[in-house]
Formats: sequence, C-alpha cells, structure tokens
Amino acid sequence: MRFVKSLLSAALFSLPLSALADGEKAGEFDYYVLALSWSPNWCATTGDVRGSEQCDARHDYGWILHGLWPQYHQGWPAYCRTPHVAPSRRMTREMEDIQGSAGLAWHQWKKHGTCSGLSAARYFALSREAFGKITRPEVFRKLDRSVKLPASVVEEAFLKANPQLEPDMLTITCRDGYIEEARVCLSKDLKPVPCGRDVIRDCTLDGAVFDPVR
Repeated sequence: MRFVKSLLSAALFSLPLSALADGEKAGEFDYYVLALSWSPNWCATTGDVRGSEQCDARHDYGWILHGLWPQYHQGWPAYCRTPHVAPSRRMTREMEDIQGSAGLAWHQWKKHGTCSGLSAARYFALSREAFGKITRPEVFRKLDRSVKLPASVVEEAFLKANPQLEPDMLTITCRDGYIEEARVCLSKDLKPVPCGRDVIRDCTLDGAVFDPVR
C-alpha cells in the first residue's frame, strides 16, 4: 500500500500546475491576467484554417480580448466548480465587439470565468472594464504590410501607451514565429501588479512576424 501511495504521489507531482488546478473552487486565486491577442496574426496561424467568423474580411479587428484569466502566484485554476449559471447566447454575442466571436466568449467563461467567483454577467462586465483600462497602441493599426520586428518593440509600445505599467507587469508572447499576445497582470480590482514567474516569460524573437489589420 505504501508503494502504491508513493506512485500516486509521484504521478501527481509530475502533472502540470494547470492540471492540478482544474475543478478548483471558484473565487480562490491571486490576480488576473488580461490577455490581448493580435487578431490578424491569430487568423494567419489558426483562424483562417478554421474558417473563423473573427477572420471574415468585413471585420477589422486589431487587439482583441482573448480573456481575463484568474491566476495563482504560480499556476492557474481552470474549469472551476461554480454555482452560477452559464451565460446566455445573447451575453456571448454582446462580447463579439471586443472578443471577435461569441464562441471565444463562451469558451473563456467555461475555462476561466467559472474560476472568478462571479456570475457570467459580472465576469463579462469586468472583462470589458479590464479591456478598457489598457490602451492598445494605435501604431500597429497603421501598418499596411506584414513586417518582422523584435518582440521587445511591441512591449515598448505598450509601456509607452500605458505609463501606469512597469515592465514586470506585462509580457509579450509569440507563436509559430508570430507575435501572439500582450498579457497584462491586474489585481482583483484591476490595478496593475507584477506578474508571477510563470507568466512573465517574454518572447525573445528579434524578427517576429506582425501582420496588418485586413
């Protein structure tokens, strides 16, 4: 029996922190990560292949709200147990203007919003408020062609547009050679705070692709 317990313990410790956190109690977390995704890059790497509505030519999305994620100082909860009912279709549709699609809004509620301890309506309202607190640099919307640039340039643009942020409160991520997201760490009352060590991992590419708004 002692041998079996040791095996189980070793297996648990080998799991990623996110897996250990799945199904945690709602509302128990340390801070939020506000994830802003550059829509043209996501469409180039993922959305176009999926035929995503977000990537339709009639839209001109730039930085969109990927999500507002409850976070521990190390790791994060996901798919939490919550007494609150799921959002209505109307609620998720009303988030399309900043999230690109109702489907993304629904997924964000299911995976992250349930861990906030808030109702769906309050979580979406808080997400919109957080999105409004961060100035998205306009310079990137002025691009008329795809460029390659250091990820640090994107971080510097965000810091210049948001004097309230310090470098350790913001991280830029990349995926498949593209600039992916700007992630800002916020307290539960949406004040900028330093990010945890597992969040503040900046992309170090010197030539990350940055596509223009279509």
